[in-house]
Amino acid sequence: MASHIVGYPRMGPKRELKFALESFWDGKSSAEDLQKVAADLRSSIWKQMAAAGTKYIPSNTFSYYDQVLDTTAMLGAVPDRYNWTGGEIGFSTYFSMARGNASLPAMEMTKWFDTNYHFIVPELGPNTKFCYASHKAVTEYNEAKALGIDTVPVLVGPVSYLLLSKPAKGVEKGFPLLSLLEKILPVYQEVIAELKEAGASWIQIDEPTLVKDLDSHQLQAFTLAYSELESSLSGLNVLIETYFADVPAAAYKTITSLKAVTGLGFDLVRGEKTLDLIKSAGFPANKYLFAGVVDGRNIWAIDLASSLSTLKELETIVGKDKLVVSTSCSLQHTAVDLVNETKLDDEIKSWLAFAAQKVVEVNALAKALAGHKDEAFFAANAAAQASRKSSPRVNNAEVQKAAAALKGSDHRRATNVSSRLEAQQKKLNLPLLPTTTIGSFPQTIELRRLRREYKANKISEEVYVKGIKEEIAQVVKLQEELDIDVLVHGEPERNDMVEYFGEQLSGFAFTVNGWVQSYGSRCVKPPIIYGDVSRPKAMTVFWSSMAQSMTSRPMKGMLTGPVTILNWSFVRNDQPRFETCYQIALAIKDEVEDLEAAGITVIQIDEAALREGLPLRKSEEAFYLDWAVHSFRITNCGVKDSTQIHTHMCYSNFNDIIHSIIDMDADVITIENSRSDEKLLSVFREGVKYGAGIGPGVYDIHSPRIPSMEEISDRIKKMLAVLETNILWVNPDCGLKTRKYAEVKPALAAMVAAAKLLRKELASAK
Repeated sequence: MASHIVGYPRMGPKRELKFALESFWDGKSSAEDLQKVAADLRSSIWKQMAAAGTKYIPSNTFSYYDQVLDTTAMLGAVPDRYNWTGGEIGFSTYFSMARGNASLPAMEMTKWFDTNYHFIVPELGPNTKFCYASHKAVTEYNEAKALGIDTVPVLVGPVSYLLLSKPAKGVEKGFPLLSLLEKILPVYQEVIAELKEAGASWIQIDEPTLVKDLDSHQLQAFTLAYSELESSLSGLNVLIETYFADVPAAAYKTITSLKAVTGLGFDLVRGEKTLDLIKSAGFPANKYLFAGVVDGRNIWAIDLASSLSTLKELETIVGKDKLVVSTSCSLQHTAVDLVNETKLDDEIKSWLAFAAQKVVEVNALAKALAGHKDEAFFAANAAAQASRKSSPRVNNAEVQKAAAALKGSDHRRATNVSSRLEAQQKKLNLPLLPTTTIGSFPQTIELRRLRREYKANKISEEVYVKGIKEEIAQVVKLQEELDIDVLVHGEPERNDMVEYFGEQLSGFAFTVNGWVQSYGSRCVKPPIIYGDVSRPKAMTVFWSSMAQSMTSRPMKGMLTGPVTILNWSFVRNDQPRFETCYQIALAIKDEVEDLEAAGITVIQIDEAALREGLPLRKSEEAFYLDWAVHSFRITNCGVKDSTQIHTHMCYSNFNDIIHSIIDMDADVITIENSRSDEKLLSVFREGVKYGAGIGPGVYDIHSPRIPSMEEISDRIKKMLAVLETNILWVNPDCGLKTRKYAEVKPALAAMVAAAKLLRKELASAK
């Protein structure tokens, strides 16, 4: 019985690639240095999978930034503004597309389906020229082959690539991106020919858009594409891989009918209905089923006995020789290796499986199916499953009772938003186009060292508090010098916006090296929610009160919302997600009310990940949005009219959920806008009325590029064309923690100058 891994984490067990990338970007190391770190990581990953007994080992899943950007490079689809003149695409062009540079903005970045991973959105149009411009897939295949390891090269499929793209600037919004299929297929044919010549016997083509609601025209594109590629693929075994959700019946019928395809990979963790489809509709006798029974999205050890039972049932349908045990998706969405966790207690650790352990699980199941069951391994797994179900650490009757009592109320504030904004303006006395930032300020080396030494008990609490206080004072002083209207304390006490709160809530556990890539070199360390959630004591009141005492200007209290904490954590899988979310909402509600009692008049409850959790199928969206929006309202339903509630959202397409955003009933929302070519504004041009305060971002903080005052002013004018003057706020796209002060100071100065200029113009126009 064979085993397969869809993909593997890229950053390394201790974020080796992150540090190599940042060193290269800062000019401290060479391209050769970066390439060596990357090659060492790839070699280690391939050898690890081979040692575990994995038959189908992926290659070309490694990336210096993003696999969709890699595909853009492969296709030579470089936007004209980067002045690429042809040839093999190098780091300069590649990273300019990803991050921008001193003179050019980056390409748009958005969420990869419903994950916290971000991809670089291709910009295409009728005049886009395609050519084979990156030989990365073949290079990495040969690299593994030189180590004696035969891999399965992985490509982002042609149809999904186009469906995930957007019309380039200046191209009609309704431009049919699938019309470019005949232009990109010749490049795929070249890549496939090179892989065949290099000796590849299998190729994996990821077509994840097959799990979405596709119309007949879009489904027909898959048939056309793989019919066109059929002769090129002859002699190769071809696996079409899907993940993250059920494959709808129409899509299932389409891909099971593809002649060029040898195997089909399905997510059978989030795709239980696909399992039903296989049972009811049958499975082609001449194809392999790559059964994704090991969860690639979470860190819980699977129930081996239950998964083995599922596989045995599938074996009766597809045949013993046609069934392959696989992960549900790439393991890049989980942490790397549990071996590196030295501080987790043994009980919780026994419940977990990171990427390295999931490789072992996949192979243990494959061996068991082949009649070589490791009885001791299965027995240990069964004991861990039983321990988790019965542990008193998991269940808290008082918390469950409080969450159950939420039913029957929609938890709205007593008055409407226009009345509240009037009460808030009387108290805050803000100018037109008030300026603010999103929360965090640059995290300097010194600041990170201070937090690290405090966590390691190398400095006293007194020294730590003194250091954080000095950092807050500097951030407050800078904002006052820049003349920003509503201030933040810069979040110097927080390494991560979710981890910080999780550390102070019950029901959470934390890792030392449980890093997961979010985008580029940016990694996050998601908390593990293993039990019922409550707030033992206040979490932010001390720091927010300290910061407010340093200024007469309004100081935001900064919180992370319940939906974002949920979506950016590894969540328990033994109860519905909404139940856990309601528990978190009650904990945040306690914090909001404590901040208000301490005199904080502006409280921001970030819901950066609300859109991220939206199900991939339309039929499931309403239920999710109902409980997600309700969870947000729970957090602030008890505050006074004069307390201003902000929220923040970033790096997703929000236009399709704008009515749910309005239903959140926040007083002010700040929202990413600039990097997505002001896509957000189109919804207001189309007639959606928004009565609360709103701050579409005026510049992209994920690029080192510093915007000019004129550029920001022009952007604000576009906003004023569709939004009322008295509700518009001026702010960056997102928090500033990933930037340097040398970039932040001039950018914020330009932002404030633009707001002041437009205030004068508006005043003189009256």
